[in-house]
Amino acid sequence: MIHAKSGDDYFLQQMVATAFTGTVHSVFQHALNIQRDGNGEIFTLATKAMDRAPNTLVIDLDTFDHLDIHQYDRVLVRHNQLLIEEKLQIAIHTATRWQCQLPIYPLNRTSLRMNMSSVKQFIDLQGKGGGIKRNDSPVSEFEAETSRLLQQRTTLLYEEILNQRLDRFQAYAADLVGLGPGLTPSGDDFIVGLFAVIHIENSPCSIYKPLCESVIKMIQPLTNEISYTTLKEAAYGQVRESICSFIHAILYGTEAESIEALRKVLAIGSSSGTDIALGLISGLEANIKLGG
Repeated sequence: MIHAKSGDDYFLQQMVATAFTGTVHSVFQHALNIQRDGNGEIFTLATKAMDRAPNTLVIDLDTFDHLDIHQYDRVLVRHNQLLIEEKLQIAIHTATRWQCQLPIYPLNRTSLRMNMSSVKQFIDLQGKGGGIKRNDSPVSEFEAETSRLLQQRTTLLYEEILNQRLDRFQAYAADLVGLGPGLTPSGDDFIVGLFAVIHIENSPCSIYKPLCESVIKMIQPLTNEISYTTLKEAAYGQVRESICSFIHAILYGTEAESIEALRKVLAIGSSSGTDIALGLISGLEANIKLGG
């Protein structure tokens, strides 16, 4: 019996209040994705090395390796336990509830302005290239062209936000979806970071909040199911804990606190963390410029 440590509030509600059944969608060392029967919604089991996130249950397990769990294995909830065939049994009642709560945009933006310079420099030095961050020496013409398109389309979206031309926001955002390397493509990760900033209450960019849902309705065919789920949650202001903590640190914390929080974002995936961070920075810079 494995005990759950923490669970996203929505995921816990679904497991306790409904007849939750599904199949294993995909298995990695530190994450196991479940596709729910009926609506195809993706939920995640994460090892204790991972941070809390939407649609995710963090369990007291080091790795999913060697559990012999495979795609299409049956998943069900019974008697407050999540069961995967006869291979894994998880006690749900031990989980503490969690839900992403983004901070409110500050009236005094001194900390944000001071922290931005250090954070951008740290991403330049420590961020992973090959996605939104251009590689100085791309390994192929395909990588170089993908990088060029990512730069072009992120710039168009940023300028759209600065000029507050709401009519083309959805199209420019959708043009990034599915573009770039990774299980969650670089363009998707950038949008996740940007959506998070848009959902900071009282921020200048929050005028785009209603349009995020419109983007989600356009993009489902453009990316894979795992990435789409992350984008959909971000479109409603729900992002993983490390992203939320970074936003709080850069808005209200010290330079050292911002860099420490940024390290945890950059550690996400391969280049995903860098791509998310650059989406966050793009949105925060737009907030600063729009806020005067």
